[in-house]
Amino acid sequence: MKAPDLATRTAALERAVEAGQGRLDRELVDSARGVVERTRERGGLSAEHTVAALAGATGSGKSSVLNAVADADLAVPGVQRPTTAHALAAVWGEGADELLDWLDVPRRHEMEPVAGQAPPSGVLRRSRPAGISTGLVLLDLPDHDSVVVEHRVRAERLVERADLLVWVVDPQKYADAALHERYLRPLAGRAEVVVVALNQVDRLSAAETDAVLADLRRLVADDGLAGARVLGVSARTGQGVDELRGLLAEAARRREAAAARLTGDLQAVGRRVAAAGGQAPPARAADRAQGALVDALEDAAGATTVVEAVRSAARRDARIATGWPVTRWIARARKDPLRRLGLRRDDLRVPADRPDLARTSLPQTRPSVRAATATAVRSYVDQVTAGAPDAWVLAARDRGTTAIERLPDALDQAVAGTRLEAERRPVWWRVVGVLQWLLLAAAVVGLLWLGVSAVLLYFQLPPLLMPVVTVDLTARGGGTFDVPWPTVLALGGILAGLLLALVSRGAAAIGARRRAGRVRRRLRASVSEVAEVEVRRPVAAEMEALATCREAAAVAAA
Repeated sequence: MKAPDLATRTAALERAVEAGQGRLDRELVDSARGVVERTRERGGLSAEHTVAALAGATGSGKSSVLNAVADADLAVPGVQRPTTAHALAAVWGEGADELLDWLDVPRRHEMEPVAGQAPPSGVLRRSRPAGISTGLVLLDLPDHDSVVVEHRVRAERLVERADLLVWVVDPQKYADAALHERYLRPLAGRAEVVVVALNQVDRLSAAETDAVLADLRRLVADDGLAGARVLGVSARTGQGVDELRGLLAEAARRREAAAARLTGDLQAVGRRVAAAGGQAPPARAADRAQGALVDALEDAAGATTVVEAVRSAARRDARIATGWPVTRWIARARKDPLRRLGLRRDDLRVPADRPDLARTSLPQTRPSVRAATATAVRSYVDQVTAGAPDAWVLAARDRGTTAIERLPDALDQAVAGTRLEAERRPVWWRVVGVLQWLLLAAAVVGLLWLGVSAVLLYFQLPPLLMPVVTVDLTARGGGTFDVPWPTVLALGGILAGLLLALVSRGAAAIGARRRAGRVRRRLRASVSEVAEVEVRRPVAAEMEALATCREAAAVAAA
C-alpha cells in the first residue's frame, strides 16, 4: 500500500485534531496544530534549500564546527558563556531570504559571491568551500542549555523548524540527561534527519574516541534514533569535518531532508493522537445494548399501563357498540380507561404546528422505575464506550446524564403522539349494532302486542289478531303446541339479543387483544425513536468523533 503524501498526512492530522477537540490533551492538540502549521508554512517556502541546524549545549563548539564546515570565520567563539544569543546562518545559493525570515535568523552569510553585484548591507559574501553545493542553509543555534531563557526559546523554536538537525556534543557532556530526555527522545523515529557529531575528539586517544562513539551510538539508539549518523569531529584539527561537510552537501543535493523531517513530525504526533484514541469499541456494541435500553424506557413510559388501557377501552367500546341496548348503559357508566389517562384523541387537541404541547395524564414515573431508567442509560453508555479513552467516556456519560433529565418529558410526548385508537370502528360492530336494535324492536313489538291483548281481554273487548306458530315435537316423543307470534317476537328478541351480545363480547376480547398488540408495537417504535434521539445519537456522535480522530491519526502516522 502506497504511503500517504505530505499533504494527505497534514490534512488527516488536522482532521484528527478537529475531531478530538475538547477530548484530547491540550498539550497534544497544541503540538499537533503546531506541526500542521509548520508543515504548511515550510511547504510554501523554498524547496531548493535544506536547513541544517547545529544545536548543542554551552561549550560544545557549535560555532567552531560551523566555521570548520564553512571553511571561514563566520562565528566568533568566545570564552564567556553563553556565546550565541541569535542564530547565525551560512547560506549556499540565493533565494533563501523568505525562508530565513520565517526562521527569524537575522545574521546571514552568503557563501557564494555573485559577480558584479555588491552584497546587501549586513550580509557577508564568502567563497564556497570544496564539497558544499548550492542549496544548503547551515544554522548556528543558541545554546539549548543557556542560562538566558530567551536564548533557549530561540534555540528550541529553530530545532522545531530545521530540516536536518546536527547535535554537537563534547566528550564531557555527551550523556547529559537533559539533552537526551528533552531533545533527542522527542525525535524518536526520525533518525534520517538527525546527526550527532562528537566534537573535540582531538582531546581523546583513538581508543577513547572509539569507546565514546560506541557509547554515544548506544545512547542515541536508546533514544529511539537507531540508524542516526554518529561521527567524531574536531573543529580545531579538522578531523571528521570533511565527512560532516559531505553529509550536509549530500542532504542539500538530494533535497529530501525537509520532507523527511515534516513527515517524521507528522508521524510522531499522529502516533500520539492515535494512542490517545484508545481501542475501538466492540463491533455492533450499540445494537446489542439497544434492546435493554428500550425495554427500560418502555417501563418508564408506562407502556404496559397504556396497552392495558387500550385493551380495556377497546372492549368497552365494543360493548357499547354491540351489547344488548337495554344494558349498554352499564358499559357507558364505567370510566373510559384511555380518557382517564388523557389519551383519547379529543383529549390531546394541540395546534398542528406544536405537537410538543401534547401531554398525557399518565402517573408520574415511580422512583424505582426512574432509577432503572438511569441505570439502563448508564449501562448503554458503558457498553458503547468500552475501550474508549476516559475523556470520550466522560463526554458520553455527560450526554447520557442530559438524556436522563430529558427522557420523562420526551417519553410522555412519544406516548401522546402514538396512535392508540383505531382509525375507524370495525364494520362488524355496526352490523351487530343494527341487529341488536332490530332484535330489541322485535322484542318491544312482541311485548306491546301481548300487553295490548291482555288489556283488551281484561276489558272483555274484541281480542287482537293472534297468529301462532305450531311447534311439532312428535318426532322426539312429544306432541304439538302453538306459540303466539307476539311471544315469539318478545322472547326471541330478548334471547337472541343477549346471545348476540355474548358472542360479540368474545369477538371484542379477541379484537381488543389484537389492537393492544398493535399499540404495543407502535409504542415500542415510539420509545425506540426517543432512545435514538435522546441517547443513541448523542453518544454515537462522540463515538463517531473518536473513530474519525483515530482513523485520521492512523493516516497521519502511517
